[in-house]
Amino acid sequence: MRLDRLISQAAGLTRNEARKLIRSGQVTVNLQICWDTGAQTEESSQIKINNMTLDTRLDCHVMMNKPLDVLTAARDSHQKTVMDLLPLRFQKIRCMPVGRLDKDSAGLLLFTTDGNLSHRLLSPQRKIMKEYHALVSGKLDKASQNAFSTGIRLKDFTALPAELVIIRSGDRDSEALVRLHEGKHRQVRRMFQSLGHEVKALSRLAFGPIRLDASLPPGSWRELRPEEFDLLKEAAGLG
Repeated sequence: MRLDRLISQAAGLTRNEARKLIRSGQVTVNLQICWDTGAQTEESSQIKINNMTLDTRLDCHVMMNKPLDVLTAARDSHQKTVMDLLPLRFQKIRCMPVGRLDKDSAGLLLFTTDGNLSHRLLSPQRKIMKEYHALVSGKLDKASQNAFSTGIRLKDFTALPAELVIIRSGDRDSEALVRLHEGKHRQVRRMFQSLGHEVKALSRLAFGPIRLDASLPPGSWRELRPEEFDLLKEAAGLG
């Protein structure tokens, strides 16, 4: 890859900004100053800018604790998106969300530069489990669990059987875990709504084998550990 392009992507700079750094002698490649903006450079090369080593990896796999009121979108001219919470270099290398969480939902959101991995994780044929924590109006009971486990019929489709684990049930509101193996638009909310319950809060806790890191506050992120990435590939049938 051209040196200016690699620096642009890895440092989150424009191509012109990268070229200026190179032409000013501030860039070294494998300990040698490089003045050639178009020099063909390996991703594995050691690149430094003003003696600071640049992370030139062009792949990334990330988990985020998505906060409320943020869109799952690459960009939006009027509203904050999840990409605004990541370093600019991740946008440059197209580290994109795996699926989406609604603006009014929070919790685990995965990102990857691997389009094939993302496609397979989202494929209905894989039936990858997603787990949510829900706070809903009204009282949940055995009948609610039975409805989830047999498959709730909605206006445009019948949901696959899902697991409803009641954490707390009260006359005013209830808390539960929902585990399902599909992920249609606003599905969990619609399933509860069909039973007469309004979802007051919804947060995703797990996507397949990956659980949200409890140490991540809303709006923060971290890269997946190698063992987590291996589990994710295995879930996608790429292990």
